[in-house]
Amino acid sequence: MTTTGIDARLDRIGTDDSYVIIPMDHGITMGAVQGLKDIEATINGVTRGGADAVLTQKGIASRVHEHKNDKGYIVHLNGSTTIGPDEQDKRMTGTVEEAVRVGADAVSFHINVGSDHEPDQIAQLAEVTEDAQRLGMPVLAMAYARGPGVDSEDPEALGHAVRLAEELGADIVKTGYSGDAESFEHVAESTRLPVVIAGGSKGTDRETIEMVRGVMDAGGAGISMGRSVFQHEDPEAIATAVSGVVHDDLSTDEALEAAGLALQA
Repeated sequence: MTTTGIDARLDRIGTDDSYVIIPMDHGITMGAVQGLKDIEATINGVTRGGADAVLTQKGIASRVHEHKNDKGYIVHLNGSTTIGPDEQDKRMTGTVEEAVRVGADAVSFHINVGSDHEPDQIAQLAEVTEDAQRLGMPVLAMAYARGPGVDSEDPEALGHAVRLAEELGADIVKTGYSGDAESFEHVAESTRLPVVIAGGSKGTDRETIEMVRGVMDAGGAGISMGRSVFQHEDPEAIATAVSGVVHDDLSTDEALEAAGLALQA
């Protein structure tokens, strides 16, 4: 159930019910990788390029606000590291109230559906959505199909993940891409929530933009892409291309050309 506060804040992190969100919480997961050392410059670039919102852990909030060009800000509430014992074991790193205190417009929470940690993460996401509802904060659930024997690109598994997010009270859901628009239609139809896709590992510019075009053609609501954008040699340009597809319904070639990126074969 939405409230006036949730609706108002959703407007701050999207444009006309579509979303270009750039997560940059990877510092806790991977360290200060390319694009995150000077996170201020990256935030400035992607928001100039058309991103609706950026996303970080709470401790980076003071580095965000002056550089986000009046765009939205999302605080992520759990995490893990690539050098720890189990990267899938995401632990709580913040609360909705802390996100409010650091000026967030929404919160996000990661759940690995099908993993050994799914039960704990279900309970934690349910608590987050309850707190967020009370405070009028939107929740972006990052619901991935991940675990023993789970195909992370299987549309049935992805459809289950996004429906779980709706059942637990999220307002937007992020998940993986099934590989093509036809199969992703099932994922988008599995929930009434806006569905955005993760970017995964960085591919070519054309591969990235073709994936964005596919999710929009399938009825998705946009993207929440991290490394494909913030590790790009020109984060502003790739954000411009992504935004062109999501917000202006450009074709892959049109979006690449509008952003000044090479039209690779």
